[in-house]
Amino acid sequence: MKRTVMLGVGTALPKQVVTNADLEKTVDTTDEWIVQRTGIRQRYIADETETTASLGADAARAALENAGVDAQSIDLIVVATATPDNTFPATAVEIQKRLGIHHGYAFDVAAVCTGFIYALATVDAHLKAGLAKRALVIGAETFSRILDWEDRTTCVLFGDGAGAIVVETQELEEMAPGEGPGVLAVSLRSDGTHKEKLYVDGGPSTTQTVGKLRMEGREVFRHAVGMITDVIEDVCGQTGIAASEIDWLVPHQANRRIIDASAKKLGIDIKNVVVTVDKHGNTSAASVPLALDEAVRDGRVRPGDTLLLEAMGGGFTWGAILLRV
Repeated sequence: MKRTVMLGVGTALPKQVVTNADLEKTVDTTDEWIVQRTGIRQRYIADETETTASLGADAARAALENAGVDAQSIDLIVVATATPDNTFPATAVEIQKRLGIHHGYAFDVAAVCTGFIYALATVDAHLKAGLAKRALVIGAETFSRILDWEDRTTCVLFGDGAGAIVVETQELEEMAPGEGPGVLAVSLRSDGTHKEKLYVDGGPSTTQTVGKLRMEGREVFRHAVGMITDVIEDVCGQTGIAASEIDWLVPHQANRRIIDASAKKLGIDIKNVVVTVDKHGNTSAASVPLALDEAVRDGRVRPGDTLLLEAMGGGFTWGAILLRV
């Protein structure tokens, strides 16, 4: 049987750190208000020299180094982003060029905050189908470019960054769904009727502009916990692994209250939840790999651990992946 196995993870963050205290000088907000409602204390903001592709390429290089593999062994790159360098070509192709790769194929996935989950699920399917052997899965964003910096309800929430993982297909002996290494189960969802609750009010086909992010925060929060629980229960049901048995929950880092409420509903001890929202803010598709990288680097995640990756984003989209390292 074929399994998609993770080899290494890496990240890249912009040089500029913006704290809540920094935002107090330009936006009608306070550190206390932001921390109480979101858990965010700082975020990274890209400067004029940093782009989604440059951050994504740096994260990819770090992941390749940590995996101990050469860039030329990669024959598939999938980038999850809602903030591409250009309308086209795909940011994945630009990253492919920056890495000096001239073979294989590369494309982007647009599922906003759920983008990394969608991208990993897509790569898993491509590898198992034999279309590629080793891949880079990248979540990279420069959300600061689409924020309305006069809207205090949204501009304090988001940050920029990139995370990447190297995965490959391995031929393993037949085993039960919840046994062995690699991607064990995937669950993806979307429902376009919720578009107006979280979207960007521009686009080439409608306004011929990039647009700005718009969000009904209370509505997003109201749906988030139930939707996250839905896909987590699905992947647990596919494998026979209870949520409480998972070693680490690696959630999308949107809001500390959503993370805590989801863990409580699922019976997962908060000690087993990777939380980085305080350091990075909401980095959309980069959120999950940024959190995963931190947990790997500080030694929390060890070989044999079972990880539950989950996210929810604009669309709405939401999804979960159960993975054993």
